Amino acid sequence: MSSLRQVTVQTTRSAILQNSRVRDYSETSHSLHEPPLLLNKCVVSAEPATISSDYHYQLSLSRVTIVSLIVLAGLNVLLTLSTVLTLTPGVFFAFVILNGIAQASFGSYLQNSLMAVASLFGHTAVQSLLSGQAAVAVVVSTVQVLSSIASVSHDASPMEDSSGDGKAEERTAFMFFGLSTLFLLASAGAQRYLVSMPEYQAVAGSLEPRKTVGRDHDDADENRSLVSGDYSSDEKARIWEVAKKNMSFEFAVGYVFVVTLPVFPPITATIQPTNPNVHPLLFTSVHFLMFGLGDFVGRSLCSIPRLWTWSARKLLTMSLSRTLFIILFLLCNVQRPSSSPIPSAPIINSDLLFMLILFAFGVSNGYVSTMGLMSASSLEHNPRLKGRVELVDVAATVSQFCLVGGLVLGSIASFPVRGAVCACNPFTN
Repeated sequence: MSSLRQVTVQTTRSAILQNSRVRDYSETSHSLHEPPLLLNKCVVSAEPATISSDYHYQLSLSRVTIVSLIVLAGLNVLLTLSTVLTLTPGVFFAFVILNGIAQASFGSYLQNSLMAVASLFGHTAVQSLLSGQAAVAVVVSTVQVLSSIASVSHDASPMEDSSGDGKAEERTAFMFFGLSTLFLLASAGAQRYLVSMPEYQAVAGSLEPRKTVGRDHDDADENRSLVSGDYSSDEKARIWEVAKKNMSFEFAVGYVFVVTLPVFPPITATIQPTNPNVHPLLFTSVHFLMFGLGDFVGRSLCSIPRLWTWSARKLLTMSLSRTLFIILFLLCNVQRPSSSPIPSAPIINSDLLFMLILFAFGVSNGYVSTMGLMSASSLEHNPRLKGRVELVDVAATVSQFCLVGGLVLGSIASFPVRGAVCACNPFTN
């Protein structure tokens, strides 16, 4: 679901950029809402061990999952309605910000509950979950492409739409958010079916709240209070210990998104097709799909033993080398203002080559991040853990926190990157 949240953030931003009612705010808000969204997610995810401990005794993880999905569906309904309602630019901007923050919050609770359940089913289940997140992004991007095709088909020609009143973009946003709502509701139904299965109860039944009464309940509360105090102190020591030992893995995972978010989509979305017969709206939608496909392929490669990379040094090198993609994208058909000192003529003037570069960018994003998360918490392949089982969950927690930190830093870095591309102040122009 984290990939779904990222795509939702990207599509919401795209809706702001393309909606004719808020064109005066388009450049200002191109990514302004993303840092608070991801920062909120970072805060919510900062203490997943404590949250999971509380859930074990107080809340049903299956209920958390279903409620989160339903709330996210409701938020998508509001986004769907926003495409047909006339709102002032200021109100619309505030609505998107608040809606995105709410999605990040409930999405974080959803992510924690899903990871807690998947970890009980073993290593392959966790890898499948990560690949599933990318698969959802592919489905969402495919829906966006189909919506764009349907919207563009209403117009006489690409050139007329590119200078029109934005009706095609509004139809695309309406269909996209509407189908996303149906998908979330279907996911909630699937979750209810999963919980009813005997296999789920046998493996994850321990995550459901225990019902105790009388003296047993009081004793349980007292024991939990005593254990929680020791647990909190020990957990802090473990977190710092693991953070120091796994620094290479953690930096590799975080830096993946420090590179990805300033480029995709702040730079890639400004790259227009060199073929005049290709509609810009459709081109942008396909470019989201190409990245999603690459990310899915990269994560899926991590299920093939021959392609595993457990070396922290190699993963760190691959993560750092992704910086070169920034140069490659800047050589493509990036749209810059006429006053920009940077030459506007693209060196890479092939739409196909741009899509292949974007696909490789997505593959590296999925592969390096997934292998980093898998390696950091692997007792078998991470000698830094020295076979200590009690450090496995802490290693996974710290690595995921670094991933979120990379999202935050990458989002913030999108401001200077955007300013460099447009040769302007990204906050005001």
